[in-house]
Amino acid sequence: MRFRKVTNTELALLNRLWEQGKATIRQLTDALYPGGGPAQYATVQKLLERLEAKGYVRRDRSHRAHIFSPKIGREEFLSAVFQDLAQKVCGGSVTPLFAGLLAAARLSREERRSVEALLGKLFKEERKATAEKKRQKR
Repeated sequence: MRFRKVTNTELALLNRLWEQGKATIRQLTDALYPGGGPAQYATVQKLLERLEAKGYVRRDRSHRAHIFSPKIGREEFLSAVFQDLAQKVCGGSVTPLFAGLLAAARLSREERRSVEALLGKLFKEERKATAEKKRQKR
């Protein structure tokens, strides 16, 4: 997926949709702007239109109140953000980006274990793919 920039407010809407799964404009307005009026409702409506145009949310028009849901998951979005950042800052390499992120973060023991497990899974998948390619060449 090609990354398309989002504003902080658009990201707040995406985060809410990732948490809830789906919501109406009214539900999102009430969550983001408690006690908000017509101006806040219109703002949320416009932001959702932008996110829909960018390909990040989908709209279900089959109900009286349209229901919005994320079109992509948080992990896919983060992957696109990191790839875009790596391209701009690190010449396309994710290694310095990953190293910088890990160095700056104060990971808990549980988070370190999660990172190690993820790396282990990636290495295992890579070894499996390499072995498969060797088998196909024979």
